[in-house]
Amino acid sequence: MSLRRSDPWYRRRDVLSGVGALGLVAVSALWGTAMPAGPYSKEYPITVDPTALTPPTRWYVPGVTPHVASLDPDTTDAFSTTQRGEITLKPGRYRFGTFTFDFPFVLTLDGVLDFSPSLDQCVEGRGSRTLTVRCSRTQPYGGEPEY
Repeated sequence: MSLRRSDPWYRRRDVLSGVGALGLVAVSALWGTAMPAGPYSKEYPITVDPTALTPPTRWYVPGVTPHVASLDPDTTDAFSTTQRGEITLKPGRYRFGTFTFDFPFVLTLDGVLDFSPSLDQCVEGRGSRTLTVRCSRTQPYGGEPEY
């Protein structure tokens, strides 16, 4: 069924289309200034301190810093474990990694770190903005403990 120009619904359709378009323009203009950013879009500075790791190596956070797994450790732009590094993260799930190990951590909506209690012997910083990594391995292995 098609509408004819003489049909009252045809004229209403034109008016509603015009009102809808004006409303869309008004709402989109308000979104640009009045709507606050969502909680997952806020960024927080996080300090990573892996200086206790021996021997020195490179570390990364996938999707945030240069990856080290396929790069030459002497020429990569990845952070060195000989110094602290600062990265900017949005709330979400991440991984800290080196050439030999990695572990997951979370940046909460409050901008603080959280990770599994099973990592407590090797990782510090829960509830803060500094992730301190003290062990070269986070899984049980044969040999002398590093802690």
